[in-house]
Amino acid sequence: MRAITEPKLISGNANLTLARSIARRMSMHRGMSVNLVNARVERFNDQEVFVEVYENVRGEDMYIIQPTSRPANDNLMELLIMTDALRRSSANRITAVIPYFGYARQDRRAKARTPITAKLVANMIAEAGIDRVLTLDLHAAQIQGFFDIPVDNLYASPIFALDIEHHFKGKLGDIMVVSPDVGGVARARELAKRIGAPLSIVDKRREKAGEVTEMTVIGNVAGKTCIIVDDIVDTAGTLCKAADMLIQEGAKEVHSYITHGVLSKGAVERVAKSAMKSLVITDSIEATDEVKASPNIRIVPTAPIFAQAILNIWNGTSVSSLFETETLTPIYEGMYQRG
Repeated sequence: MRAITEPKLISGNANLTLARSIARRMSMHRGMSVNLVNARVERFNDQEVFVEVYENVRGEDMYIIQPTSRPANDNLMELLIMTDALRRSSANRITAVIPYFGYARQDRRAKARTPITAKLVANMIAEAGIDRVLTLDLHAAQIQGFFDIPVDNLYASPIFALDIEHHFKGKLGDIMVVSPDVGGVARARELAKRIGAPLSIVDKRREKAGEVTEMTVIGNVAGKTCIIVDDIVDTAGTLCKAADMLIQEGAKEVHSYITHGVLSKGAVERVAKSAMKSLVITDSIEATDEVKASPNIRIVPTAPIFAQAILNIWNGTSVSSLFETETLTPIYEGMYQRG
């Protein structure tokens, strides 16, 4: 059943650029101006977060756009406090649009006496008063089960498929999709299936977090244009080593398609000096000036898919329809022309 009220967007400070882009896309779809709700989200001198909403939101369908990226704790608190402000202002429904879900890598107890922080954060979000979560490429599928509220997890693979078909037009027969580890095989296989490419795996062994001691390529990559697929690139150390390994195994070129560009601790410089010809990321995390200036890092927009997903949630229609490349093609009109 069609909603009576209009969807209203509000944003924290984590990724205002993306929030404004989503508002612009929704304005195009609606044929009317969609603006971010006027509010201030700032910090006191002791770094306490303070939120004040300047518009009436009583009975409204609210969408908070706020990735919990670096600084994760500050951005998470902004999300929770904005939720409390809206709930106490009698908003009807609150959906958290979290393009990048921080703490997702702490999704299980890998060792004794360690937390499952992703579950803790899910509890905090639900207890704050959020009714629904919309996110992109969760690190692990089971995180959806950590929430006791509905979670719509969008996928970057159909966007990446469109981008690959556009930028590698006429060369798709030479492409080999590569998973950088065994845990990411399902994600890589999904993209490989979409573009009709074979799959290879880089098997890696770690002595401790962030340090890879041994790598082995499973599959013949000789003469292939390899595309490494993953959900998060952080320090990019493992990614660059995987690219070097693929070149050693005879790959013609190596490109990477990674959903969330955390890119910390010299990652941009590391990528620039690596064997990778390009690294493609989404704008789920606000790009730094260093990332924007990098010659071999390219950013693909997620505003079209998030804008459509918000409208589908508001209208009570299918969000899973956005999992299909054919559905996304008209949404990304002008960017990727097929044929």
